[in-house]
Amino acid sequence: MKNIARKSVYVLLCMALVTSGCSVTRNANNKQKGAVIGASGGAVIGGVLGNNIGKGNNTALGAIIGAVVGGVAGGYIGDRMDRQAERIEEEIPGAEVTRVGEGINVTFTEDAGVYFDTNKSNVKGTSAATLDKLAGIFKEYPKSNILVEGHTDSAGPEDYNMKLSQQRAESVTNYLIAQGISATRFTTKWYGENQPKADNATAEGKSKNRRVELAIVASEELKEEAQQNTKG
Repeated sequence: MKNIARKSVYVLLCMALVTSGCSVTRNANNKQKGAVIGASGGAVIGGVLGNNIGKGNNTALGAIIGAVVGGVAGGYIGDRMDRQAERIEEEIPGAEVTRVGEGINVTFTEDAGVYFDTNKSNVKGTSAATLDKLAGIFKEYPKSNILVEGHTDSAGPEDYNMKLSQQRAESVTNYLIAQGISATRFTTKWYGENQPKADNATAEGKSKNRRVELAIVASEELKEEAQQNTKG
């Protein structure tokens, strides 16, 4: 699967970088450094690399790094995240799915399954079908928690965009809850136009910035399971 290959590239590249004392590790904060030191097989190093490439402007990646367990238990969690990421890729081929450390980063843009009418926040049509598939996968993996983030492009007033990103993120969360996913698994945040992924000066860039982004991480139950199953 393409993400397994991507993960392997991350591991090999990052292990080489850390061995040479690269700036990626030097620039990491203490939590990220701890993740690197505690990582098994270098998986979490890939998360640190990804966050640095994102110039610290990706809170979804930050949430994944912040949830790191590390060590052998982290490898146990990572294995389950591999499987969940593969399922998302299989069921929702338009989504941008990235395995990072012990979690999964999923981005939906207007071209990738979840979109909204101009100035609207209700889930309908193709977006509803995509989220139905996602809800099914979340039911298969009940020991993961989900951060839902809303983002917009820079068109319009900043305060309006902030409110719109809130409405869209909450709309996605509420839709998934209505499909039977426990509300306790969700955290919902919104950032308006403040975290662009692309250049807002172009139509293509604006399209990429109008997005809903997810961070999928281990629940406390899965972390405890991982610790118990990797003792000794």
